[in-house]
Amino acid sequence: MIYLESPSTDPYFNLALEEYVFERMDRRQPYFMLWQNDNTIVVGKYQNTAEEINQRFVEEHGIRVARRLSGGGAVYHDKGNLNFTFIVDQDELEDFNFKVFVQPVIRTLAAFGVKAEFNGRNDIVIDGKKFSGNSQYASRGRLLHHGCIMVDSNLTNVGDALQVREAKFDSKSVKSVRSRVTTINACAPVPISVEEFKTELKAQISQGAAMQSHTWTEEELREVQKLRGEKYATWEWNYGYCADYDMRREMKFPAGLITVYLQVDNGRIQHIQLFGDFFGNGDLKELEAAMVGLPLDDHLQQALEQLHVESYINGIMAADLCQLLLY
Repeated sequence: MIYLESPSTDPYFNLALEEYVFERMDRRQPYFMLWQNDNTIVVGKYQNTAEEINQRFVEEHGIRVARRLSGGGAVYHDKGNLNFTFIVDQDELEDFNFKVFVQPVIRTLAAFGVKAEFNGRNDIVIDGKKFSGNSQYASRGRLLHHGCIMVDSNLTNVGDALQVREAKFDSKSVKSVRSRVTTINACAPVPISVEEFKTELKAQISQGAAMQSHTWTEEELREVQKLRGEKYATWEWNYGYCADYDMRREMKFPAGLITVYLQVDNGRIQHIQLFGDFFGNGDLKELEAAMVGLPLDDHLQQALEQLHVESYINGIMAADLCQLLLY
């Protein structure tokens, strides 16, 4: 496995760096990368940014907003947060098998005397409180898994910067971000520095085998900066996903929160966009385009079954999407 470390705390650079490694570097190699962002909200690929953040707080506190390649929910990053990325072949892994990638984090915490658990979807928790969210992106036989680890993050900013909607908590007994999240240092017997955590995490991943470190070339960094400027730092990528719609519907499923915006004329879908903290494969725009023209009637589920909804939105079947659109 090749070890990579980002030379920057700029979120737009780091997300471009991930894509560069995923798309441009030797596909025969597995990669592990550590990186940090300074004062950033990172939204999931399928989320409507405007509905996920407290825009006034973000502007007043100089917090940058960035969109990643993968699905899932919005997260807050600062220098008390450590991010990790695996890029590997997908062939021998079940889609969205998060557990194999979070085990090194759990073992790292155990080495510091902290018991952590994987919650079964995409979070790692201590005493039921989330300190690490994880997400994945798959394309052309390759899988990118990344996660954030709140070692000593500012929990006040986490709560104030993220604009969480009530629908997120429909099946939960707690009602605020602050009550659901924690940091490692809030639970550790003694404080752990980010550097100490990095060292132990690398040891847990290598398991005694040597990892080859990669040194970035000037050409590679130029290419990453180019991608940063053309995609990840643009308003169009980070905010420009949503337009005006006639109808808005939202429902919480075990697979995640889904919000749909649609224009309907004479009972048929004219335009539709799907947002949420779900995970997915393929290009969601293909599904949205295929749904144009479908009637919102008793035959909708049958029509959706022909589109293989589950291959675009992990854990969501045609019946689920039909329920959201009709009821």
